[in-house]
Amino acid sequence: MNVNNVTLGTVAVKKEQYPDNHLMEVAFVGKSNVGKSSLINLMINRKSLARTSQNPGKTRTINFYNIEDLVHFVDLPGYGYARISKSESAKWGKMIESYLLKRKELTMIAFLIDIRHKPGRNDLQMYNWLKYYNYDIVVVATKSDKLKRSQLNKHLNVLKKDLNLSPENILIPFSTQTRIGKDKLWDVIDSKLEKYEFIEDKAKFVE
Repeated sequence: MNVNNVTLGTVAVKKEQYPDNHLMEVAFVGKSNVGKSSLINLMINRKSLARTSQNPGKTRTINFYNIEDLVHFVDLPGYGYARISKSESAKWGKMIESYLLKRKELTMIAFLIDIRHKPGRNDLQMYNWLKYYNYDIVVVATKSDKLKRSQLNKHLNVLKKDLNLSPENILIPFSTQTRIGKDKLWDVIDSKLEKYEFIEDKAKFVE
């Protein structure tokens, strides 16, 4: 997709605040500081529309980015951030779960994970939860520029093994510095967009 027109369409904490234009939605899920906002900025050719920070826990709302009036990128709060209270963590969790379970426009999930590390307990818990509900998941291995090229396949194989990925599962190494993975991720999104249509208040793929 050629991206020229992007806006932060909606900032929400509850479903009544979600946009109602029935665009296809791609949700970006990952632990705090995995690079969701930086990835979104690269994908939409912006430097700082999605707010980034060196400190985890910056995103505390559900942010809908309207791209060309064709698709929403949905930036969800990161999970696993330790420096918040249990009550705040529970509130974030409820907000994320409500969106994921009830949003009919949600078509694809980009599950972000740091390629340098084995999946942690929170990563495995979230990924297995998403699999249980049969979401269409693309695993995006961020920060691949931090590895030597000779290390890349080794770390990808660790992710495949620990997440129990099958050959048909999509795993994309990604770097906001070298831009590796950007075109491949857009190819996947475009392929979903070609089949998407919202009819009679129910999202479905058109065969």
